This record gives sequence, structure tokens and C-alpha cells, in this order.
Amino acid sequence: MKLKIKKIHEKAQTPIYANPGDAGMDLFSTSEHFLKPGERCLVKSGLIFEIPPGYEMQIRPRSGLAIKKGISLVNSPGTIDSGYRGEVGVILINHGDENFEIKQGDKIAQAVINKIENVEIEEVKELVESERGEGGFGSSG
Repeated sequence: MKLKIKKIHEKAQTPIYANPGDAGMDLFSTSEHFLKPGERCLVKSGLIFEIPPGYEMQIRPRSGLAIKKGISLVNSPGTIDSGYRGEVGVILINHGDENFEIKQGDKIAQAVINKIENVEIEEVKELVESERGEGGFGSSG
């Protein structure tokens, strides 16, 4: 599958897969930001994507930033729908104890392309019972 991108910022970088077989491609910042503990900000990629119909792009945190600095995404995973043609931005949050500086060109998140299935909604009066039933949060031990 081909994924078309359009650079709308002079410092935008093409997303890359760091290693063969990686599920996520790295997204890069086009600007600089300074995040204090507890703060969040929108970091722009400078890119517009043409995601094929039947697919979505999920924006996910980078595990290294999460474990080393406490940096994550506010809406993880973020979903970019196939019909969206605006600039992709990443809402980062600093869960850490120290200030975090984002520089132009820094890896800020990863993007994963997923196939999606739209469903037909049917409202019914009853649902088939399951073994689990209503067991939810923590019900499996």
C-alpha cells in the first residue's frame, strides 16, 4: 500500500520506520516547545496524509519517551480518519517530574496504519448472554 503525504512546512520530515518490520513510523516535530511537568501542547508534524479509504492512522506515544521522561499523548491513541486532510498534530503531555524540551526535528510519536471495518448498527431488545456477563474492571483477577 502507498501512503501519500504532503509537506506543508519547510522543516517537515518524511515519516520513517526505524527498523524493518516495525509497526509504527516515527513522526517529527516542526517546531520547538517547552513542557513543564503536568503541561500539554500541540506539536505539529508539518504533514498532511492521504489515508486510503478503509484505513485509519493511529498516533501513539513513543515508549522510550514514556519510560525515560514521562512523555505521552493526551488522547492515546489518536485517530486520523481517511477523510481528514489537515495537518497532523500530536498532543503531548509531560507526566514526568522534570521539564521537557522538544526541538525541531525531534521524534515525537509514532504512526501506525490500521485496516478498519465499518459496521451496520442494529438496535435490539435483547442480546445473547455470554459467560463473562457484566464482569468489568478487574473482574478477571
